[in-house]
Amino acid sequence: MERIRACLEGSGIPVSDRQLEQLETYLQMVVEKNKVMNLTAITEREEFIEKHLLDSVAPLFASPELLRLFLPQGNDTKAGAVRLLDVGTGAGFPGIPLKILCPSLSVTLLDSLRKRVDFLQEVIAALGLRDICAFHMRAEEGGRNAKLRESFDLVVSRAVANLSLLSEYDLPFVRIGGTFLAYKSGEIREELEQAGHAIRVLGGQAEEPVFLTLPGTEIQRTFIPIQKKQKTPKAYPRKPGSAKKDPL
Repeated sequence: MERIRACLEGSGIPVSDRQLEQLETYLQMVVEKNKVMNLTAITEREEFIEKHLLDSVAPLFASPELLRLFLPQGNDTKAGAVRLLDVGTGAGFPGIPLKILCPSLSVTLLDSLRKRVDFLQEVIAALGLRDICAFHMRAEEGGRNAKLRESFDLVVSRAVANLSLLSEYDLPFVRIGGTFLAYKSGEIREELEQAGHAIRVLGGQAEEPVFLTLPGTEIQRTFIPIQKKQKTPKAYPRKPGSAKKDPL
């Protein structure tokens, strides 16, 4: 956990012992629940810290531009706290580690499996986290929900899906002026180029990717910020399964 503290404090983000304790408790809860429910294939401690916890919070130290997305003064909303949505959160990555280490965030976790959402609610209660909630809902349904659509300052997805598909899932949630931040691996310029049409149709504009090697590892991570420039057409997102069968 001290590696995480060092990375964040190097970017000017103080990390308390209490926050490290919360990360430790979270790690233990995921590993324990994983014995009866498939949450992650990674359960060895150091690998978990690198590939789940450190990876989740990497945008906070990857660049000053990305860090500003998570802080109130770096966002033009007048509401104060940055409203963050984690789409397809699974076991809570990256939303819960981000909330722990950037407590000013107002976080919503979205997942399509009820059992995972029940577990996330257990974690939230055990860690004593506030201004965070978890919803059982598919992204396609959430993107058409009037209370969720175009209401978030920052939407994140740490998923292996193609960027065209992720954009249809995530951009409908982003308010105009907000950002969809995709977590990807390695060199993605060809994928980004192929997703250009989908991003434009959905009201977004891709910005320059940020490349990072996670400290102390050989793990390469790429972050793609996509700014919301105009409203997403009402036709999107399409009904469940349509985007995967026929990507934009």
